[in-house]
Amino acid sequence: MGNAGDEDSKRNSRAGPPAAAKQDVSWIGAAFAPAMIGALLSRILHWSRSGVGPRLLAAVLLFSSIVTLTLTALQLYLDYDREVGVIETRLDEIGRSYTDSLGESLWNLDQNQLRLQLDGILRLPDIRAAEVHEIADRPNPIRVSVGERSTRSVVTRDYPLNYTAQGASRPIGQLHVEATLSDVYRQLLNRALVILASQAAKTFLVSLFIIYMVHLLVTRHLVAIAEFVSKYSVARPPPPLHLERRRPYDADELDKVIDAFNAMCAKLERAYDELRDANANLERDLKIRRRAEEDARASEQRFRDYAETASDWFWETGPDHVFTYISDRAGAFGMDRKALIGKRRCDAAFDRDAEPQKWREHMATLDRHEPFRKFEYRGRDVVGRVRHFSVNGQPIFAADGRFMGYRGSATDLTGQHETEERLRQSQKMDAIGQLTGGVAHDFNNVLTVITGTIEIIHEGLADKPELAAIAQLIDDAASRGAEITSQLLTFARRQPLEPREIDVNGLVVETAKLLKPILGEHIEIVTRLADDAWSAMADPSQLSSAIVNLAVNARDAMPGGGKLVLETANREFDGTGSADDGDVTRGAFVMIAVTDAGHGIPAEIRDRVFEPFFTTKGVGRGTGLGLSMVYGFARQTGGTVAIESEEGRGTVVRLFLPRSEGEASNRMGPVQAQAATRGRETILVVEDDPLVQGYVIAQLGSLGYRTLVAADGATALTLVDQGARFDLLFTDIIMPGGMNGRELAEAVRLRRPGVRVLYTSGYTDDTIIHEGHLDPGVALLQKPYRKSELSQKIRETLAGEPPA
Repeated sequence: MGNAGDEDSKRNSRAGPPAAAKQDVSWIGAAFAPAMIGALLSRILHWSRSGVGPRLLAAVLLFSSIVTLTLTALQLYLDYDREVGVIETRLDEIGRSYTDSLGESLWNLDQNQLRLQLDGILRLPDIRAAEVHEIADRPNPIRVSVGERSTRSVVTRDYPLNYTAQGASRPIGQLHVEATLSDVYRQLLNRALVILASQAAKTFLVSLFIIYMVHLLVTRHLVAIAEFVSKYSVARPPPPLHLERRRPYDADELDKVIDAFNAMCAKLERAYDELRDANANLERDLKIRRRAEEDARASEQRFRDYAETASDWFWETGPDHVFTYISDRAGAFGMDRKALIGKRRCDAAFDRDAEPQKWREHMATLDRHEPFRKFEYRGRDVVGRVRHFSVNGQPIFAADGRFMGYRGSATDLTGQHETEERLRQSQKMDAIGQLTGGVAHDFNNVLTVITGTIEIIHEGLADKPELAAIAQLIDDAASRGAEITSQLLTFARRQPLEPREIDVNGLVVETAKLLKPILGEHIEIVTRLADDAWSAMADPSQLSSAIVNLAVNARDAMPGGGKLVLETANREFDGTGSADDGDVTRGAFVMIAVTDAGHGIPAEIRDRVFEPFFTTKGVGRGTGLGLSMVYGFARQTGGTVAIESEEGRGTVVRLFLPRSEGEASNRMGPVQAQAATRGRETILVVEDDPLVQGYVIAQLGSLGYRTLVAADGATALTLVDQGARFDLLFTDIIMPGGMNGRELAEAVRLRRPGVRVLYTSGYTDDTIIHEGHLDPGVALLQKPYRKSELSQKIRETLAGEPPA
């Protein structure tokens, strides 16, 4: 026991440092090991790429390793095959030596003898397990086994066990033997390690020797040659190159390289002297040529910049006046420059046949080789659109005086022509509007007297049906005249509107219901309404009338029947209107399109369709005011109208109305006809037309009102200054004498604050209407009016809030 204690104490003394110290050391190793390994690998990789020697070493090692591995593998295979052959021979010997005795013991059911024999087999080299089992048709047949069976690295054999009785051999069992290959593999592995270690050491030593010799004989001299070459200067040549080594008996490859290199350096020195003289002369020539090339490039770039940034484009023709060059800028105006190359200008012109004299004079100018400016003609772009061009040209002559062609520029005047055409059309429409407005004013005065007189005649002819029918005809004619003047005022943009936010889709649907009996059964009405259509700011009654007028025109264009399409959509414009969108300004608009499949409008009259009284229908079939009313309504509302038509293909009229924010409603309550209401107030009537003045006085008197009368503003102010008392100022807007109705009302209110004013006019001008809207707080009775309308408006004005 004492010895054991001593041994334990000795073992404890040799156990090493405590656990904490081991942990510290392992931590340091874990921290530095990756960094050290990484640095070592990096240096090895860098060294292997730094020169010929390391690469040669790597190649020798790689080749030697491959040869060594190949030979080792071949030797191991031969050894393995030999060892396996020995084991198989031993198994064959077991089959020849043991099967008879094992069969005899198994026949005698002697298990002890069987186990002894199997133990003898197990003691043989490389035998791992042996087993005998009986083949018998009875319970619990004999099975005797020794050793440990395995499924890996084994060679197995099965031998039948027979017993001969009465000359016949019977199978009575089977012998199973397993031989292991583990010892074979272990010996082969040890042998492989020995071979590889010895070969690796030999290969490494040989490779180091080769590297050393290569460095001694070759690479160090190559480094010296490389340093000499890197520092060599032809301008200041160094002494000839000599290597620091013992020269062999015969010149080797390095000596030949040095001699050839020194000879080449001598030739370079001589060539450098010659080249320096040639360069001095060449440099002078190059400076002159470089300056000329730079001037040429600058001139070419300047021309290219001008050509690409100018608003015009440039062209060039040959002596036959055929285009040879057209700048890329022409493509910005829709021209196909490649298609024009090879053509003459007159061949690409659109108006050559329409204006032959102009083209004859132009071609004569070209033939005389004279310059020309601002020659205008028409052509077509790649999409077939007619464009207007203005060209300038200058003839080109060679140094010997030969005519070379023309160079010049071209300007696209299409936008300018279209703008001028729209301006002329707008000026013409404004002039017609002013004329029709003036005519409507005078005509409304006459109609006011006629409609009022007819009402009086109606009351007196109640018991005379024949004369009452004639009076009704006169009344209908007066109503028709009032409708015409209303359409004229709408075209002239002098019709007072009552715009409000409306649901365009709802109004189109309601109007389509009204159109069915108007258009007839042979016209199919189709609506295509945008789900997200905006609300519009417009007068709903005037908009409905505009749609009806467009639909009636479409019906007349389809006498055999057809389809009428009512469409709505949202449109936003950036201020650059197109032909299909009319003269639209910047903003958001709601579009209402009326499309028919009729005979279309001829191109020569398409620009006149909005003029009042212009119609292609027969006499008595139309007044020519339908489209005029639509045009005036759209412009007064703040929008526009555009028309697109082609003969035989139908017509599309697009009405653009300004968008309104918020929700809208187009529901309008039914207008109830009201009876004339009487009163006893005093009314100051200011009317310059004697007929209208007499009519108004008579009507007001029949309604019970007292009247004061003045023919102009100055007379009315005199009555006010004289102290005349009245409850309502009823004044015309357009009057002679330099004072209109609005100015008169303001002057009266200065004298009598709070006085109520009712305006009347057949032509409102811009006095009380701005941007198509009545000014806030203004009461207006439009001419012509009937007695009931006069009575109702007077009572509304008298009952309203007094002005501030």
